[in-house]
Amino acid sequence: MSGEGLWAVVPAKDLAQAKRRLAGVLTAGERQGLAQAMLEDVLTALAGVPALAGTIVVTREAALAATARSFGARVITDLRHEGPNAATMLAARQLAAEGAAGMLAIPADVPLATAAEIGEIVAAVEAHPAVALVPALADMGTNAVALVPTDAIPIRFGPQSFFQHLAAVLEHGMTPRILRLAGIGLDIDRPEDLAAFLASGSGTRSHAYLEGCHVTARLPVVDVDPARRAIEPS
Repeated sequence: MSGEGLWAVVPAKDLAQAKRRLAGVLTAGERQGLAQAMLEDVLTALAGVPALAGTIVVTREAALAATARSFGARVITDLRHEGPNAATMLAARQLAAEGAAGMLAIPADVPLATAAEIGEIVAAVEAHPAVALVPALADMGTNAVALVPTDAIPIRFGPQSFFQHLAAVLEHGMTPRILRLAGIGLDIDRPEDLAAFLASGSGTRSHAYLEGCHVTARLPVVDVDPARRAIEPS
C-alpha cells in the first residue's frame, strides 16, 4: 500500500493522558485541546512536504484518528498503547512489510514544526542507508528521526535519547546527519516549554488555542530564546 518513499510517522497518545506535566498550569480539558491543536499543526507542516510519500498517525483515540484522516493521513490503531516507541515501531514494521524506503518519526507535540524544516530532514537521508537526528532543545531527547531503511536503528524517544540514537547509528557503521532545528526542537512538555512557545508569537493553531485559554499569566518567565538552546552549552 505504501510503495517506495519516505513516510512520516506520528505517534499520538490518548487525549486523557495528554501533557500531564502541564497539569499545574492547564486544566485537563485545556491539555486535551492543546494536544488536538498540536497534532493539527504537525499534520499541517507534514502536508506541505511533497517529498513525503505520506503520513501515518498511530493512535487508538477516535478523535485523533478523525483528525488524521481529515488531513489525508493513514491511521494505524495502537491497541496496546505502550508508548510512543512501541507505536512508532509498529508503524515501522508495517512500512517495511509494504516496501517503504524509509520513515520520518516525529512526535505530535512540536507545533512549531514547519514544512521547510521537515524538507531539510527528508533531504538529509537521500542516501541508503542513512539516519538523520533532530535533538530536542531542552533535554537532549530526540524530536525527529529519519531512517532509510525503516529499521536502520531502533527508535527510543525520551530524555537523553539523542545520545542513544547517536550511539546506535555509530554502532551500525553509519555517519549520522544531525540537524538542529528551532521549530521541531521545541516540544511542549513543561511549563517552561509552553512559555517559550507562546513567546514565539507563531501563527499556529496551538498558539491561537492557548491565547484563547488566557494561560499566559499562569506561566513562568522564560529568559532564554528557545532557538539559542541548540547552540549554547548547558
